[in-house]
Amino acid sequence: MTKKYFGTDGIRGAINSKYINGDMFFKFGLASGTFFKSQKKIKQTAIIAKDTRLSGYTLEPALVSGLTSAGMHVYTLGPLPTNGLAMLTKAMKANMGIMITASHNPHYDNGLKLFGPDGMKLSDKIEKKIENLIDKGIIKNLSRPEKLGRVKRLENGTKKYLKILKKNFPKEFNLRGLRIVIDCANGAGYKAGPELLKSLGAKVIAIGINPNGMNINQNCGSTYPNKIKLAVKRHRAHLGISLDGDADRIIMSDELGNIIDGDQIIAALATRWKNKKMLRGGVVGTLMSNYGLEKFFKSEKIKFIRANVGDRYVKENMKKNNFNLGGEQSGHIILGKFATTGDGLLVALEVLFALRKGRKASSFFNKFKKTPQILENISVKNKSIIKNLEVKKSVKKAEKLMKGHGRILVRESGTESKIRVMGESENKHLLDKCINIILKQIK
Repeated sequence: MTKKYFGTDGIRGAINSKYINGDMFFKFGLASGTFFKSQKKIKQTAIIAKDTRLSGYTLEPALVSGLTSAGMHVYTLGPLPTNGLAMLTKAMKANMGIMITASHNPHYDNGLKLFGPDGMKLSDKIEKKIENLIDKGIIKNLSRPEKLGRVKRLENGTKKYLKILKKNFPKEFNLRGLRIVIDCANGAGYKAGPELLKSLGAKVIAIGINPNGMNINQNCGSTYPNKIKLAVKRHRAHLGISLDGDADRIIMSDELGNIIDGDQIIAALATRWKNKKMLRGGVVGTLMSNYGLEKFFKSEKIKFIRANVGDRYVKENMKKNNFNLGGEQSGHIILGKFATTGDGLLVALEVLFALRKGRKASSFFNKFKKTPQILENISVKNKSIIKNLEVKKSVKKAEKLMKGHGRILVRESGTESKIRVMGESENKHLLDKCINIILKQIK
């Protein structure tokens, strides 16, 4: 389904660009508010959270104005992890939840992610309906003065979220005796992350907790895992936790300083859940999941399905196949038993719960040997270059050479103006050759 505004994970782009500006966010608010109000629920409410970008102060009022103009009552939560918003949307029985964030992108980008009353990200079908409302001239949907919505700030959103998180574990569960480093990327989890770990008794070394509106994801967080690796070694920590800008991703470091990506976290959790008879059905990965993970699951007799990139598509496949575990190499991991979307802090708790009897992180992780992988992200003016005849020919040529020795994947980024070229093979020379064949035609 071709969409005009929404990508694989909401809407995202440079602030004050074509779609990411006050005028458009008013329209997004009015259109989404109009759509959900039409679902004939008695209580018409929306809740809004955000990360720490300076542009949030520009976009949030516009979004609130659009929602209240549609007749929705709005609660604003301030900085909160994305899954905190999803959980509170469901717990508060709101019609919808909106997260203002550009996730792992730099500070000059922003966007939004929309959630339904079940705490699930909206389907392509609903997003398309909201787009249609925008394009059909939504001003006619403005409410009469007496029907306008009201706005209220909730100051206890973080406490409510942490309470829901901790309810998923036994009351006696604690982290006393553990030294944990957490990198909050100067983002949405800068309060919730350290507060959660300290409340459970851990000695916490927190970095990336001084947001200034422009340092979100700047040389920190899950896109810069070397920072957590060095911090774990420096502080002799038992574990390192690295979040992204909206805290729905997690990359970890074991006590030896080994960087643990999403695939390795998923492998460890799947193995544990299978042994505890907690794993339902199998695991959903994505087109980007390492081939070594697929081979590992095959050896463990764990069913593995690849979905399109984006944790929304992972969740849809989990629901369709009745699986309760899925995620991405980038660290979006969905624990279906507890959550409807990725949550770095929830995954961290599940890992820490597995280590609670003194097991070392290095023995829990590193379940499989990764197949060598190259990923090139090429910035382009127009992503439609992927449909260029010469580019298509180069991809076919590379796939033909790689057949039987690995795999090639070329796709548009759903959130940035980039083409992503990925290849995997044990044959490094062949891998380099195939990637370069494609890159020459795109660059």
